[in-house]
Amino acid sequence: MKAMNTRQNFIALSVMMMLLSSACKNNESEPDAYGNFEAVETIVSARTEGNLEKFTIQEGQVLEAGQEVGLVDTTQLYLKKQQLIANKNGLREKLPSIQPELDVLKAQIAIQEREKTRVENLLKVGAATGKQLDDINAQINILKSQLSARKSQLNTQTSATLSESQPIQEQIAQINDQLAKSHILNPEKGVVLVKYAEPGETVRYGTPLYKTGDLEQIILRAYVAEDQLSKVKLNGDVKVRIDIADGAFKYFDGKVEWISSQAEFTPKIIQTKEDRVNMVYAVKIRIKNTGEIKIGMPGEVFLNANSTESK
Repeated sequence: MKAMNTRQNFIALSVMMMLLSSACKNNESEPDAYGNFEAVETIVSARTEGNLEKFTIQEGQVLEAGQEVGLVDTTQLYLKKQQLIANKNGLREKLPSIQPELDVLKAQIAIQEREKTRVENLLKVGAATGKQLDDINAQINILKSQLSARKSQLNTQTSATLSESQPIQEQIAQINDQLAKSHILNPEKGVVLVKYAEPGETVRYGTPLYKTGDLEQIILRAYVAEDQLSKVKLNGDVKVRIDIADGAFKYFDGKVEWISSQAEFTPKIIQTKEDRVNMVYAVKIRIKNTGEIKIGMPGEVFLNANSTESK
């Protein structure tokens, strides 16, 4: 009799637990939209051509923004740059020596100016003639003309030489740019999703090297029906739910950052057969990922951020 009562109590307790579990599930709000998570992906390509000397990244590795992850062989670029520098230095040696010649003419003019002052003083006391003063003025004018002509000539020669060196300087700048691009720098922080190249391979400009994804700020691409579109606002707050262990859920704060301007048929991967004729609008919702969300996981959206229960 006692065993019978124990069994009845067990059955009653089981039924009660089932009812409680059903009640808890019924308390969960129904999602407004469904979708799958995706990362903002970046494909990093080679920016120059040559042998891939160093490239040590691995799939799954977290890379920081600006981190150097590889190097394309720079030997030929370095040698070409050294040759251009030598050519530029050779042209510099051809530049005329301007200042010494000009200094000589300026010194001669200064001497004649002092002589002019002396003659003018002598002329006042009748110890010199006007012709002497005229000769000195003429000599000063000749020297000044020579100085001006020489300046013009030397400037012309200098400009011609410098014009020859300008293309060389531009080539050196191009080489410097190529040398900088030989260093493979990761543009944004992210996780290496795919590695396309290996050290020792020859790459060309535009050759894909690897792909990264931002898993800290992940995107849920969801789809809302036309009659729900008025509830979706750019930069609006929503709640996103994912399944976790033991049939429980976890909620995240999300922000709508994009709404499609065109309707499309409901994607087959997230709806029933009856819904395939429905037209929906794609939206992108950005979520701060705490590590539980993986690329491709399904997610559910609640357009009213206050409509879900705190979990």
